[in-house]
Amino acid sequence: MSRRSLRPQLNQIRGWVRQGRTDAWIAHQLEVTVQQIQAFKREQGLEPDEDDAAAVEEVDLRAEDDAQIAAELEEEAARKAEEEARAAEEAARKAEEAEAERAAKEAAEAEQGEDEDDEKPKRSRRRGGRSRRRTAAAGPLEGTFDHGEEGYGLWLDPAVQDDPIYAEHWAGHRPIEITIEEDQIVIRRAGGDEDSDSD
Repeated sequence: MSRRSLRPQLNQIRGWVRQGRTDAWIAHQLEVTVQQIQAFKREQGLEPDEDDAAAVEEVDLRAEDDAQIAAELEEEAARKAEEEARAAEEAARKAEEAEAERAAKEAAEAEQGEDEDDEKPKRSRRRGGRSRRRTAAAGPLEGTFDHGEEGYGLWLDPAVQDDPIYAEHWAGHRPIEITIEEDQIVIRRAGGDEDSDSD
């Protein structure tokens, strides 16, 4: 509990002391430690005198206060334990789901890699630039053209990294030339025309 000044509660604490409230009860109400209440009472001379003690005997609230504090503390501890158990269950469930998704993704990638490995010998027989285009992946890859606040960019489907033609000719940083037409944007490797013509 954080240490704070109890001076603003002086009259309230004085009234509680006269009623016979325990230090534990007062500390609980003010959200401070029992030691802080005891020190404050000594500093302010709030220990009950004999007349007050006689009145306290008539209305002794200490046992009732202690029982109430104990009940509240037990209830708070039970609530926290229940919340922690729920949070642990939720975390375990999410971890299981993430692990299942990761395993499924790895299995799919492994299966796709096996299929591509089976096809690689056929692709390596011919070296012409046009023939490589014909042996590319079965369908076109998806991508996104981004023209946001920070600039322009082209985001390709992550499956592009599995394409052998991409791996052989495009992976890494390459200078490119871009031609913008009405219905398409053509991206070519800078100086790529000579390379493809020589094949």
